[in-house]
Amino acid sequence: MSGVTGSVMWRAALIQALTVAACGLVLAAALPRSFFEDFGWAAGPGVWGACALGTAAVLRLPALPALAGAAVAGIPSLVTVLLGAHWAGVPIAVGVFAAWCGWLAGRRSGRAVAAAA
Repeated sequence: MSGVTGSVMWRAALIQALTVAACGLVLAAALPRSFFEDFGWAAGPGVWGACALGTAAVLRLPALPALAGAAVAGIPSLVTVLLGAHWAGVPIAVGVFAAWCGWLAGRRSGRAVAAAA
């Protein structure tokens, strides 16, 4: 049974946090507040998913399983958005997504070990 690959987990957390923050800052500087009031429901998950795909590519993880993990990890952010504290859920979501990426990497290396045996 494979576990979580810690180094991948920490790198995923760093990459996802930095890319989400950078995209958030760029979008906030480039677009008016009204855009986020009208289209934030699409922009936020879109940016989160794009950043997750980028993180998966950098870490050489499979794209679709990483995107599925990003969707599940985004649920805490959705809850905090509904409660009116938009960015409060992001650290939790980053942590869940990072753990998912570490698990994917552990699963991948577990398959390589099993295939070699």
